[in-house]
Amino acid sequence: MIHIKSFVCNPYQENTYLLYDDNGTTAIIDPGMYGPGEEEAVRTFIETQGLEPTLLLNTHCHVDHVLGNRYIYEQYGLLPQFHEGELPLLMEVQNYAPQMGIRYDPSPIGETFLPDSGSIHFGPNELTLISAPGHSPAHLCFYHRTQGFLIGGDVLFRNSIGRTDLPGGNHQLLLTSITQKLYTLPDETVVYPGHGPETTIGYEKQTNPFIRA
Repeated sequence: MIHIKSFVCNPYQENTYLLYDDNGTTAIIDPGMYGPGEEEAVRTFIETQGLEPTLLLNTHCHVDHVLGNRYIYEQYGLLPQFHEGELPLLMEVQNYAPQMGIRYDPSPIGETFLPDSGSIHFGPNELTLISAPGHSPAHLCFYHRTQGFLIGGDVLFRNSIGRTDLPGGNHQLLLTSITQKLYTLPDETVVYPGHGPETTIGYEKQTNPFIRA
């Protein structure tokens, strides 16, 4: 069974996720830790729970989702994995962060990139890749079919959707991604978004003011 632990990080109140199984095998998704306090909180949890991080994933590469990539690499030797289409965004963070007054230790670049579809594993656990561009050019979501949850990044929020006024954003493409890629998942699927509280696919299909099924 996969357990999910979230940490609210950085000035953007981004959700950093640890996914770990009963053996402690762990995937870290969108590490947004900013500063020693947030870094220490994640490291302490990993140590006290006896976890073994083996995979680092980014749903996309906006600044708030990659601030902790360097720290995770230095602590655990993990290179981030994301879609190659996000690489220009990651490179731009080095210029964007100082303009916003944010200290940024540049993220390492992974040796491999994730595809549009397929799956990725940590230990015996499988996450299905779902391509959902619109908020960013090559945004990926990570779906666990057996337990029925989605790590959704900044595509779909509780009663909201991701911004599309940032570089690489496309509003109509985001709506298409939601209707064709996310709203086709079972209604009971729990969505763990990049910001704010969790929700479900069924709830958003019925109540989301931006896009309903």
